[in-house]
Amino acid sequence: MQLSDRTVAAVTGAGSGIGRALALNLAARGAALALADVNEDALNETALLARPFGGRVSLHMVDVSREAEVAEYAAAAVAAHGRVNLLINNAGVALGGTFEELSQDDLEWIMGINFWGGVYGCRHFLPHLRVAAPARIVNVSSVFGLIGPPEQTGYAASKFAVRGFSESLRHELRGSGVGLSVVHPGGIRTAIARRARPGSLTTRPRAELERGQADFERRLVTSPHRAAARILQGIEGDEGRILIGTDATVIDVLQRLFPARYMATLDRLI
Repeated sequence: MQLSDRTVAAVTGAGSGIGRALALNLAARGAALALADVNEDALNETALLARPFGGRVSLHMVDVSREAEVAEYAAAAVAAHGRVNLLINNAGVALGGTFEELSQDDLEWIMGINFWGGVYGCRHFLPHLRVAAPARIVNVSSVFGLIGPPEQTGYAASKFAVRGFSESLRHELRGSGVGLSVVHPGGIRTAIARRARPGSLTTRPRAELERGQADFERRLVTSPHRAAARILQGIEGDEGRILIGTDATVIDVLQRLFPARYMATLDRLI
């Protein structure tokens, strides 16, 4: 799919990080944008940065874990722009802690946003994408949709679910004019780690949690702008799987070589 001033892109999680970088990269190509986020101030800031490029920008306050809001977003985006031919399900959150530190509410919260948010997006935008074909869906998973490290049971579960759903849907859409890419970013310098929610059942001291968070953030090496550029390259190259960062490539290879023992190798490398 070629990106141009005829592209109309719906982007969730557009208020910051990869979502904002995608919006600005698409705006620079002349695309029209239907931007969604749950944070109104952040969404307005993205719009201020995108509008000078000249393309039409509509803003939509959306909690992607609520299907009715996503359905309304799809209808409003098409009403504002006439059509949508690119959907990027990017909105996501992080949750840290061992399985025993996570409550059922914690797990349902992260699955609601990271997994069901993307499913709802596909459900309600797909009929419009079929009409606008050639079109594309981009679902953002994670490198933790390739491996399952300790203390990431909730996050990895949600991102593995995105991967499995996306790969199956891509095969179903073959020949329909609607392509699908699933994205596996490695360590991207966004606020998602800083804003990660600790498991609500944890008894660990706050200082210990903050040290672990800081250590994790030091491993985030790729900028959101580079991540966005790689995603757009993958869209134009019709890539079904888009890996972002050398770390993602290394992890992908290690998982293939040592499917049951990759963590021991990764621990030594880190």
